[in-house]
Amino acid sequence: MTGFARAEGRFDGKAPFAWAWEAKSVNGKNLDVRVRVPHGFDSVELPARQAAAEALTRGTLNLSLTVTSDTASVGSGIDEAVLDALIDLVRRKTSQHGTQVFGNCVELPRLDGLMALARGRPAPEILDADTIAARDLTVITGLKTALAALRSARRQEGDCLAPVITGHLDLIAALCTEAGALAATQPAALKARLLQQVQELAGAVPALTAERLAQEAALLAVKSDIREELDRLAAHLGQARDLVSKGEPCGRRLDFLSQEFNREANTLCSKSADVALTRIGIALKTTIDQFREQIQNIE
Repeated sequence: MTGFARAEGRFDGKAPFAWAWEAKSVNGKNLDVRVRVPHGFDSVELPARQAAAEALTRGTLNLSLTVTSDTASVGSGIDEAVLDALIDLVRRKTSQHGTQVFGNCVELPRLDGLMALARGRPAPEILDADTIAARDLTVITGLKTALAALRSARRQEGDCLAPVITGHLDLIAALCTEAGALAATQPAALKARLLQQVQELAGAVPALTAERLAQEAALLAVKSDIREELDRLAAHLGQARDLVSKGEPCGRRLDFLSQEFNREANTLCSKSADVALTRIGIALKTTIDQFREQIQNIE
């Protein structure tokens, strides 16, 4: 989900300016969009969020818009009527309070809106609705270009991670195969262990009949049978491989499957009656954790 993209262009209507979007994304469980726009462009924020939601489904996304006015002249950015009114106000307040409100007239242009163009952004002049709509459309169209480039960058990251994720799935499948081979020998091993324990206790308790011994061994075998867990793991593996091969956003579904992998691995370990099978179960849990960590990086 990590990526960066930039798009830039111009608006040549009333109060022309150059614009530039920067889009940065990092990992995130859900989609978290943060938008920064200059003063006077608040109307762009909501459409920007909507465009981001249409383009992406996961990740922390930072969108930043900068605008630079074509007008470099300071004088052309001054509203003389506003300036005259401010000077009159300063004179009245100075006379009223007996103290100088501003150190000098150079401080007046610091007031927002008086010299907006000198700060490199369009003056806060009153724009008609059609001009604002055209301006916003131009800017949002540029954002969509940046988002498309960001999606491309994230897809490249996903293409690089796909073999890694597939490798984890292959290892999980191999461990399941090993566990299945050991599971086939568990009933006989359980019966032999039970017989040994009975023989050790033969002096303290009445001897078990062969029929009773077989019943107890069968009961233990049923409780320790991991074939059901292995079958579910195989089904989950098939789903995960299908999701990865489609090349579509699948991070959330893979995250869910990783939880199911972990649940089955925990049950397998709890049922294990063999040291070798327990070791396989631990290796399985470790691989599943690695798989789950890796899929936090994909959409």
